[in-house]
Amino acid sequence: MLTTIFEHFSLSPGKNHRGGRTIRNSSVEVLLKEAISGYAAKALGQELEQFSYMPPRLKDYDVRVSVTHCGLCFSDIHAIDDYYGITTFPFVPGHEIVGHVSEVGSAVSGLKKGDRVGIGWQGRSCMQCEWCVKGDEHLCTDIDKMGVWTPYGGFSSSTTADSRFVYSLPASMPSEVAAVLLCAGIAVYSPLRSWATERRRKIGIVGVGGLGHLAIQFAHALDYEVTALSSSPDKEGEALALGADHFLVARDKTILRQMKFSFDMLLYTGHGNNDFTSLLRTLKKNGKLLMVGFPPQPFAFEPVDLVVYQLSVAGSFLGNRTIMREMLAFAQERGIKPKVELMPMSQVNEAIRRVKEGKARYRIVLVNDSESSGT
Repeated sequence: MLTTIFEHFSLSPGKNHRGGRTIRNSSVEVLLKEAISGYAAKALGQELEQFSYMPPRLKDYDVRVSVTHCGLCFSDIHAIDDYYGITTFPFVPGHEIVGHVSEVGSAVSGLKKGDRVGIGWQGRSCMQCEWCVKGDEHLCTDIDKMGVWTPYGGFSSSTTADSRFVYSLPASMPSEVAAVLLCAGIAVYSPLRSWATERRRKIGIVGVGGLGHLAIQFAHALDYEVTALSSSPDKEGEALALGADHFLVARDKTILRQMKFSFDMLLYTGHGNNDFTSLLRTLKKNGKLLMVGFPPQPFAFEPVDLVVYQLSVAGSFLGNRTIMREMLAFAQERGIKPKVELMPMSQVNEAIRRVKEGKARYRIVLVNDSESSGT
């Protein structure tokens, strides 16, 4: 750990640095005491390694949070592989964070040291662009710089974020439940809430996985008529138990043809390849395909279908702060919970392997070792 800290600052003990300053043994002890420990990818696609760094300076609106739990999201894996083209290495992932406030900036209000809080993907915003001014901070023009994993995320002992994007949690909500809701929950709740109406709408939820199993629960609670579409026939029983009214095998083209003009909406939650031409033809005229998952490659469809049937394809990225708070309250009130596996933070690479291999059912939450040991 000591070597990592000195590498981070390009320092070594007992030598002269920065205009004649010498790092003495007493200074080393201070560095060790203040250092944050975490797990980082040192380069593109690498396994995570132990990594230590000094905490960033606290700005006026910032809070420091001691991390107890952090969910593993597929977008963490995407970022390790630089799927988005914005990753800076060394990279500490993690953005489904629950912990306790350990330090507050001078302008922070509503939070105090010791509060149990959660942080989702967005850790800050510019607060000045047209989207931030309108209250849609999740669409900030500089959003690629606003993730909580900048500079370092939640696979660590501590992280720092703008307090205005740090959320008090219901006292009775388990930390592992809150962690997943802070990303997967808001990702599916925001579009479902936007398109819910008094008339019961028919929705097809594509994918019964980390996002999909929560989308089924939220859609059911919002009074949609829910059909779950999965490439895994063995997920039918679980999908129905979660609140789906119907179940279809998504790769069965015969069934999809029979479902032509069936749905008002499709919510795509997966990360796999799908026949989007067949899926779009299950939409009613004026229907909408909403994307919250990332297909592994560009997808194809017949443009003429969009014109003739007046279909639309849209994306939905998380939600603003108001929707986040509403989602947490709604999930608590309706008993909506992710299915979670708990693993020690020290087993982060094994957790990543399980998610990549599709073995997680359905989300993995990492617990810092001190928390999992009860100390």
